[in-house]
This record gives sequence, C-alpha cells and structure tokens, in this order.
Amino acid sequence: MKVLITGMSGTGKSTALRLLHQRGHRTVDTDTDTWSQWMTLPDGCTDWIWRKQAITDLLSSHNEGNLFVAGCKTNQGRFYPLFDHIVLLSAPAEVLLDRIAARTNNPYGKRPEERDAVLHHLTTVEPLLRATATAEIDATAPIERVVQQLEELAEH
Repeated sequence: MKVLITGMSGTGKSTALRLLHQRGHRTVDTDTDTWSQWMTLPDGCTDWIWRKQAITDLLSSHNEGNLFVAGCKTNQGRFYPLFDHIVLLSAPAEVLLDRIAARTNNPYGKRPEERDAVLHHLTTVEPLLRATATAEIDATAPIERVVQQLEELAEH
C-alpha cells in the first residue's frame, strides 16, 4: 500500500514517519530537495512543490510492503491516483502553534509571519485536504495511536 500522510505544519507528519520507519516500513519525507523544488509562479511568488518525475518514479516503482509518504504541497493532488490512501492529520490551531513553538527539529513556524501563514492555511488549505482525503486522523491523539491507525489503514 502507498499512503500519503498530509496536513498542516505541526500535525505530527514527521514524527509519525519516524515511528513508522522504526517499525520497519518504508517512509519518505518529501520536504527535501530530492522530492521537492522551488518554483516561481507567474505573480513572482515562490512555491515549494513536488518534483513530478521523482514522485512519479517513487510511487510507480513501489511494489512491496507499505510506503508512507509525508508532505503537504500545492501540486500533490495530481499524484493522488498513485496512492491507495490519502490521510489527513488534523489538530486545532492552538495545538499546532504549541507544537511548532516547542519543536527543535524544524525552524518553520517560529517567526510571526510563519505562524500567521499556518493559521491562514488551517482555514484555507485544510478544508481542501479534508475534501480529498480518504481518511482523517485526529492528531491530538497520542502519536502511538496515530501510527497504529496509519498501519491499520495500510492493511486495507
């Protein structure tokens, strides 16, 4: 099974991936230059999107065991047909902001404008993710429970 784990910053995507990897699953965090790239939009803004060929090759070549891919990119929808499950991890704004403030492995969300962006994405992007997800997991649950639910989805 190929499972996309998506959601806003602070929902626990990276932590879930780490635990899934420890349990023997193949995992890919797409927040690296291997899987994603910066693109300049017509209005001059930049966007961090998935590399089409890299993601296509990853998903097309996977044929044994479970593959858990984590990320939240504006172009991820074009790859949904290559996944068996699209899982949205969700949590309230206060939880996300507290986790972002406390984390030490990712600097994103520490600056006021980034925190504002997280809140904006929560109201504008998360509803789009929810509408296209095949499952939603409450990310306020203990991380072990979140990972268990992800594994259960991958078994079906």
